[in-house]
Amino acid sequence: MTLNRQMLEENEMNGYAGYAKVDQYNPAAVQRIAEKFRVILKDLGIDPEREGLKKTPERVAKALQFLTHGYDLDPAEILRSAMFREEYQQMVIVKDIELYSLCEHHVLPFFGKCHVAYIPDGRIVGLSKIPRVVDAFARRLQVQERLTVEIRNCIEETLKPQGVAVVIEAQHLCMVMRGIQKQHSVATTSAFTGEFNAEKTRAEFMRLIGRGTPLG
Repeated sequence: MTLNRQMLEENEMNGYAGYAKVDQYNPAAVQRIAEKFRVILKDLGIDPEREGLKKTPERVAKALQFLTHGYDLDPAEILRSAMFREEYQQMVIVKDIELYSLCEHHVLPFFGKCHVAYIPDGRIVGLSKIPRVVDAFARRLQVQERLTVEIRNCIEETLKPQGVAVVIEAQHLCMVMRGIQKQHSVATTSAFTGEFNAEKTRAEFMRLIGRGTPLG
């Protein structure tokens, strides 16, 4: 399901390095996915030719391309497109980043908030790039634990700060709609590097994002 690489190149020329244009789809892939989904509907005992379902396979195919377009994005390049020299060495936090992803075990959504912080070491990054990095990793088939670590590692390896902190709080529809069916459960994951491994720094981060208890 590769999105149009020409669009990626055009985005880079226009200053949007690392982003995919997600309102255009791979027609051949849409057709292949749609045909497979028609078979799935039939195997479920559902008539895919019913009026309300005739275009559903194509809609599903396009939705899946959009929901997994993160595979066509380069999160590190997103950061590199807006890195600046700056002698600021205090904590930078972007909190309450909306997050939507698909669990790779059941291909059901999980969604919630991501909180990211870093302590610069001579370089800062445009604040909008951090939510874009979160989205680039989230728009893939994921597990919350890996997603948390991937975001942390990308910022750590690209920006090379004094430390990185990532906390994700999410609800998983595989727990809400099926299985144990617990409606209000929230999964919390965290990943830290550098200065955030110190309890005092981690506690300050948790306080600033509105969570009173340090994770560790």
